[in-house]
Amino acid sequence: MGVDFGYRGERLGLPEDGPGSVAPLGRRFGAIFIDWALCLLVANGLIAQGNAHRAGNWAILVFLVLSILTVGTIGCTPGKRLLRLRVVSENGGRLTFPRAVLRSVLLALVIPAVIWDRDTRGLHDRLSKAVQVRM
Repeated sequence: MGVDFGYRGERLGLPEDGPGSVAPLGRRFGAIFIDWALCLLVANGLIAQGNAHRAGNWAILVFLVLSILTVGTIGCTPGKRLLRLRVVSENGGRLTFPRAVLRSVLLALVIPAVIWDRDTRGLHDRLSKAVQVRM
């Protein structure tokens, strides 16, 4: 009560706004929506071949592979790229591939992604020592 926690990302040494600041929730939700839609398209069109029930199951696997490969290499998924976001390590560098795998697996489980800290980082980001920032 009455304690000023500062702005989101201050504890991590990130700027308050602009490039490198903590990504806003609206953009992050938009990015994951774009990525999920893309994964559903791929799963429905290439794997499940029109069977919508099977496509949902395959989409989770496609999402996991997409997230591991893109965050682990270039630091952002297609949805994040479109909305000008990227995933970096807490020290501001590139997220290592093992941490990208951990982050992606936890994100696919959903529950860790909806447990946030005061910097609005999900548990999947905290455990993988990652933060989503603006480009």
